Amino acid sequence: MMPNESGAQQPRRVFLFNGHMIDAPNRQEPRFPAAKEAAAARKIAEALERLGAGPEDLAFTQGACGGDLLFSEACQQRRVSVQWLQPFEEPEFIQKSVVCHSEIWLVRYQAAKAKLTTAIRSALQALGSLPIGSDPYARCNQWLLATAMAYGASKVHFICLWNGVNGDGHGGTAHMYQEVNRQTGQVIWIDSRTL
Repeated sequence: MMPNESGAQQPRRVFLFNGHMIDAPNRQEPRFPAAKEAAAARKIAEALERLGAGPEDLAFTQGACGGDLLFSEACQQRRVSVQWLQPFEEPEFIQKSVVCHSEIWLVRYQAAKAKLTTAIRSALQALGSLPIGSDPYARCNQWLLATAMAYGASKVHFICLWNGVNGDGHGGTAHMYQEVNRQTGQVIWIDSRTL
């Protein structure tokens, strides 16, 4: 990364990722079944390859089981600096979004965490208490988007692993896809239905 006028490092490009967690074994309608994990990992790695991702770049995601961790692992293989912004304090996030389907994801989470070069940030610490009636994941997605865009919209490339279906509320993958597409047009959509 290149230093700016204040001496802080400025990334060449900013990669923002949002996508589905791995499906619970008992999920009624498949969204991202475990059988598609290898195909999703390949597609994410291919997207980063096409974008020429490397050590001068910065990546943002939450770190959840499934898409987030596949993205984090692929970035780390390319020596991209990864920053995790999470909706809860880390122990709660791990329970709700990492070990909720399989303990193996905790092993992968800890391995990726050990390679992070910046501390994990929590929305509760950065943004304060969650307003009543607000969705913590939607708020975190909006925080991720705003944080990435703060480096300059022209630098932001959004990669999403998504089934193309609108979520339950404002701020999900659909919203992030629409916002980045509107502001930069630099979107790579990996359709989980076609893996």
